[in-house]
Amino acid sequence: MSWGVAEAPFPNERESGDQYVFQPSAGGILIAAIDGTGHGTEAAAAAKIAAHTLQAFAVESPIALVLRCHEQLRLTRGAIMTLAFAHLADHTLTWLAVGNVEAVLFHTGRVDRTSERVLLRAGVVGYRLPALRTDVIPLETFDTLVMATDGINPDFADDLALEGSPQQIADSILAKHRRETDDALVVVAQYLGDARP
Repeated sequence: MSWGVAEAPFPNERESGDQYVFQPSAGGILIAAIDGTGHGTEAAAAAKIAAHTLQAFAVESPIALVLRCHEQLRLTRGAIMTLAFAHLADHTLTWLAVGNVEAVLFHTGRVDRTSERVLLRAGVVGYRLPALRTDVIPLETFDTLVMATDGINPDFADDLALEGSPQQIADSILAKHRRETDDALVVVAQYLGDARP
């Protein structure tokens, strides 16, 4: 998989309350976008705890990871997050969202490009969890996953041009769709499948 990240903190803040994880493991790759509640130092602290937890236990299932984060974040502001695990052996993506971190999987290798969105379930990790359920999607070569926190307009996926590298796509989304009312984070990952070098 190739990937890229673009981010910007809330105006006049020194650190962002948004964090990302791209963690390879024996079975595949964990990709996550995390948004600490609010912005500023306390939001950043919550998001960092979640990111460290995900990195340390990346081999576990997305549901188990959310439950771990929920325990670790109980004494913080909490966070919302979307997790996706790319299973490289069976060419599938398992994903789960708590809160409104958008994720769209674009099937870019198809003639009629289609896309799928993660189901957003209301809740805050560390405070109140919804019923947790994952969805599993077949991965095709050159499928492109885009995750974005709410500092990005949710219409970013409409007519999105997916030319260029994942880093170029992430930079373009941040430049065109950033809202300066919150921290902003875009994570883009492309599944190379059988096209891996």
